[in-house]
Amino acid sequence: MTETRRTWRRTGALIAVASAGALGVGLSAAPAIAHTPVWSVTCDKVSVDLTAYSPTEENTVTITVDGKELLPTKTFKKEFHDKLDLPEHDKELTVRLVVVAGDGDQFSRDESKTAPVCDDATPSPTPSTTPPSPTPSETSPTPSETPSTSAPATSAPATSAPATPSAPPSTGTPGGGLAETGGSSATPVIAGARLCYKQGGDAIMWAARKRRSAQH
Repeated sequence: MTETRRTWRRTGALIAVASAGALGVGLSAAPAIAHTPVWSVTCDKVSVDLTAYSPTEENTVTITVDGKELLPTKTFKKEFHDKLDLPEHDKELTVRLVVVAGDGDQFSRDESKTAPVCDDATPSPTPSTTPPSPTPSETSPTPSETPSTSAPATSAPATSAPATPSAPPSTGTPGGGLAETGGSSATPVIAGARLCYKQGGDAIMWAARKRRSAQH
């Protein structure tokens, strides 16, 4: 009886050790499928890195932006990597990531993040509310184009320009010399002749007087 009990105790100990070893193997194998969903959102891109998913089960991933599909549902195994461009926007966008793990809902993910507006993004111009300007055919004629109803202005009679006075007669000689002043080159000769004549006359009168006084 004693030997039998010892045998059962040894068998139980071996079973306990085997169970503990199996449990340890299971625990060590669990981190190999850790389901690591890593994703980030910037103002213009979405990066997705899904690793350590089941290599035998089918997993799916879907990305939407404000309810619109950015990445249609895709199936992957073990891991998935992608980088997507966001549409241009002038306000914040809501980006949603949905991952469905094929080996259990506890490994699935449904998360949302906000994409900010890029600093260099300029808002699109709002449509103008001012009425369009009329086309040239619709414009009213300008005052210069409207026909004149007033009587045509009569042109004033042309006045003849006043006659310019004729130039005064030239005082010069025909040959371009000095004007005639009553003197000429013979004037000194005439004056000398007159002086001689007067002196001769005075001499004759003096001689006549002297002769008369001698006779008396």
